[in-house]
Amino acid sequence: MLIAVAMFSFMDTTMKLLSAHYPATQVTAMRALSSLPLLCAYMLYRGAFKGIFNVRWPMHLFRSALGVGMLTMFAFGLSMLSLAEAYSIFFIAPALITALSVFVLKEKVGKGQWVAIAVGLIGVIVVLRPEGTGFLSIGGLAILASAACYATTAIVSRVLARTDSNESMMFWYLILMSAGGLTMSVQHWVPVRAEDGWVLLALALSGFFGQLAITRAFSSGKASVVAPFEYTALAWGVAIDWLLWQVLPDGYTLLGAGIIIGSGIYLVRREAVHVEAEHP
Repeated sequence: MLIAVAMFSFMDTTMKLLSAHYPATQVTAMRALSSLPLLCAYMLYRGAFKGIFNVRWPMHLFRSALGVGMLTMFAFGLSMLSLAEAYSIFFIAPALITALSVFVLKEKVGKGQWVAIAVGLIGVIVVLRPEGTGFLSIGGLAILASAACYATTAIVSRVLARTDSNESMMFWYLILMSAGGLTMSVQHWVPVRAEDGWVLLALALSGFFGQLAITRAFSSGKASVVAPFEYTALAWGVAIDWLLWQVLPDGYTLLGAGIIIGSGIYLVRREAVHVEAEHP
């Protein structure tokens, strides 16, 4: 998970660099397209193309539409916010996943978990600023919308995983996101600059290896142990912000991030206790 978080932090850095020169929808398309060759080579090596068309198409289409919204909103938000600010807001996703699981998956959530969800939302308000222009920040609201798309995608993925393989989910996710991103950006497509070739290469490699690492993390370790390490992204965000843009998070961002991270870890631990109680 530590490797996965590092890879995704590098990926987000490349997206922030690209968002300064290209529309958010084009960045989404480039993100999906850049990793496709590596994924196809990996699936060919594993012989995973067998039965690739035998999938639940409506669910894949819905999941990919959410993915386009998630990446587009995230790229748009990154063009206005630092990585640390974006991560601090995006950390609300585990709380949103827990809330959605009640209404979609009919899972039971206790009072303590609802309190943690409310506390996490308070943390988001702190990061967005309870006063002044920060609360109305378009970039901040875009990241919040991205987190909501991500949370919904996670719920859809849980349902899809009951019938479809991980390889088919990854493959059609990138294929359909590429198609969606290209469709949305074709009229405003900006020619790719030659000097951005290395950025696209870094985007492809970090995205691909990050996906492999996170899949391996959750398949070989308990979610309650693995998931909290996702919050190390904030350390990467602060370091990268300082090295590349000489920006450090302010007190509001750090306070809000601490509140959100605390509520997220509580939710993960409570989920582990619930699972162990059901399956001792």
